[in-house]
Formats: sequence, structure tokens, C-alpha cells
Amino acid sequence: MSHDQNFKNMIVDYPRESIAFFAADESHGVDAAVRILPIREEQLQERLGERFRELDVPLLVEWPDGRRAAVLFVFEEETEPRRFSIHRLAHYCLDLAELFDTERVVPVVIFLHPGHYAERLALGSEQCRYLQFHYLHCALFARRARDSFNSTNLVERLTLPSMAYAPDEKLEVYAQATRGLLQLESDPERRLKYLDFIDIYADLTENERILYNQRYPQEAADMSGFAQRFIEQGIEQGIEQGIEQGIEQGIEQGIETGVQRGEARVLLALLKIRFGDLPDSVRQRVESADAESLLYWSTRVLTAQTLDEVFGDGP
Repeated sequence: MSHDQNFKNMIVDYPRESIAFFAADESHGVDAAVRILPIREEQLQERLGERFRELDVPLLVEWPDGRRAAVLFVFEEETEPRRFSIHRLAHYCLDLAELFDTERVVPVVIFLHPGHYAERLALGSEQCRYLQFHYLHCALFARRARDSFNSTNLVERLTLPSMAYAPDEKLEVYAQATRGLLQLESDPERRLKYLDFIDIYADLTENERILYNQRYPQEAADMSGFAQRFIEQGIEQGIEQGIEQGIEQGIEQGIETGVQRGEARVLLALLKIRFGDLPDSVRQRVESADAESLLYWSTRVLTAQTLDEVFGDGP
């Protein structure tokens, strides 16, 4: 998954928090009463053309009581500033303004890495500037991660690993991002989804994961408790899926198959959280394992320090 897609998912899942953090200058008045609607790219492709498909989904902010006109927030993520085109962004915003018959468009660009990028565009002659364009820009690489450790904005906490910090602060940054996710998000599916998001940008080595479990035992214990609950939920979902399949394939066989698939799916997710990207051989071993092995590995994944410890000396 690309960084663009990662941030697109986060902005769509947490639009209010994204506006508050990435577009703070324009967030005043975007309170609990407003309605925020992501505008699907598919609605824009035919009108705007192929070259704009990589840009993020705009958010339409509406005030139901009519006290303010709707505003379009246009978010774009750029990992490498050298790839950013202010002309492309200006063109995109103008097309959106025409398409939705509005002048209320707020462009926002999120930069992950340092580099040169144009902040303003002016077209005209020595006599007059006929078109002037600029945008809000959030340079995550330049923000001090420590300043956001206690933020109650989930998006701000999730993006901590993309901010600036000293090498010896890396594990603390990871802990604060994970702690924020557990404190501010209660949905188990989203917790799992954005633990993966944190892992991608923190990019811990295997040794760093071992140190993390040693230095932050409470956070590791909280994650283990969440993992155990997710295992139980996955087993229940597997049983439900198995029952549905059992209607056609035989109830007993269907339940057993569903349970194994549910356990395998959850175990793979937990292994990725603990140890990062998994080799294909590990994925194949888990997906083809029997119920006894899956159960045994699931109990070991919460305490094992390496992949070998999970799979060693087992059934």
C-alpha cells in the first residue's frame, strides 16, 4: 500500500481530526454539528481526467443550519517534495470549484520528507498578477514529535512516527502513538488497522521490538490484552462464517473450517504487529496449519520475542 493510500484511508476514517490537525487555520467552526462527507474519486474521474486520480479524496464540510456555506477541503500527501506540483494542485482546485459551483475550496498538502517545494503560484505580467494561488502545508518532518505526545487528536498521535525526534526517542514515539490509539479509538477493527499504520512509519527492527517490550511493559501488556480479545473475536467470527458455509457443505465441517480460517487470519495480523512484515513461508505455514497448531501459536505470540520462538517446539 502506498503512503498516499495510507493517508487517504486515515483522512476518510477521521475527517474531523484531520481537518483540526492538518488544516488548523481553517478548522474554527468545524464543530460537532457539521456534516463531513468524503467525495468519492469515481465521481470526479470522468470530469477531471486520469492525471488527477492520484490525489486524495476531497472532504465536503456542510453546516446543516445554513449559517455558513459548504467548504471543500482538498488533502494531498507528498512523500517526496520534488514530486509535488503546485500547478497540478491549482488546476485540480479550479476544476473542483467549477464542478461544485463554489469558491470555498481549501487546499492542504502534507509533506513527509524535507525538500524544496513551491508554496505560492502567481501568473501575470509586470503590470499585474492575474492569478495568485497558495495552500496550507503541513511539514510533518519538521514538527517535534514530543510536542504532540499528550494530544487528544487521534490523527496527530497516529502520525507521531513521521515527525522529528532524536534516535534515542524512537521507542517512546512508538509507545505514545500506540497509547494514543488505544486511548482514543475503541473499535477493534480500526485499532488493528491503525496499529499497522503506526508500524509502517515507525519501521522498528526486530531488536527494537524486543527493547520496546522490555522498556514499555505496560503498553506491551495492554497490546497483549487487546490481542487476546481480538483472537476471541476472530474465533467467534470464524464460527459464524463456518456456520454459513456449513449450510451448503455440512454443519460440522463448515464450523471447523470457519474457525481455522478465523484463527489463521487473526494470528497473521498479530504476528505482523509483533514482528513486522512476514516471510511468505510463515504465511503459508499459518494458512495451511491445523486447529491445534494455530491455537498453540496464538498463545505463544503474546510472549515470544522472535518468530522462531512462536513456532519452535510446538505441535
